[in-house]
Amino acid sequence: MTKDSSVTLAAITGAHGVTGEVRLKLLGEGIEALTRQKSFDVGESGRTLTLTKLRGDSKGGAIARFAEITDRAAAEILRGTVLSVAREVLPALDEGEYYHADLIGLVVVTEAGEAVGRTIAVHNFGATDIVEIEKPDGKAFMIPMIKTAVLEWDGERLVISGEFVDQ
Repeated sequence: MTKDSSVTLAAITGAHGVTGEVRLKLLGEGIEALTRQKSFDVGESGRTLTLTKLRGDSKGGAIARFAEITDRAAAEILRGTVLSVAREVLPALDEGEYYHADLIGLVVVTEAGEAVGRTIAVHNFGATDIVEIEKPDGKAFMIPMIKTAVLEWDGERLVISGEFVDQ
C-alpha cells in the first residue's frame, strides 16, 4: 500500500479571540511536532499557512497564529481544516514508532491469518494510542496499541491477537 506523502499534525477547531488566532486539536506528538514546522499544507486546496506563533492551551491543545489569518472571521472559516506537512520534513522514526497515517487503511488480521477488517482511525485519549478497526459488516471495535493486542504491523497489514477480536 502506498502511503500519502503528507502527515496531518493538527486540526483547526475554531477561532480564539478577535485577532485571527485559532484553536488546534493536536494529533500525534503534540505541540513539539508543530514547533519544528514553519508552514503547513491546508487540505487539498494547495494553500499553505505560515506559523508565526504557537502556545499550549493547558487543555492538551494549542493556540496558533498564522501570517495569512488576520481576523476572527478568517479564523472561523478554517474550522475543521487539517494542517499537514510533507512526510520528508518529519524526523525519522525509531524502531516501533509510527505515524497515525501509517496505520490507517491497513488490513487487519489475527496471528492465525484470519481476516478481521481494516483500520479506520487512531485515537489517543491520554494513556496510549487506540486503533479503531472496521469489520466487513461495518461494525467497528477498538484495541489498544500495546504489544499484547497489536503483535506487529508493516506497510501492508496490522496483526492483532485473536483474543481482542470479539470484545
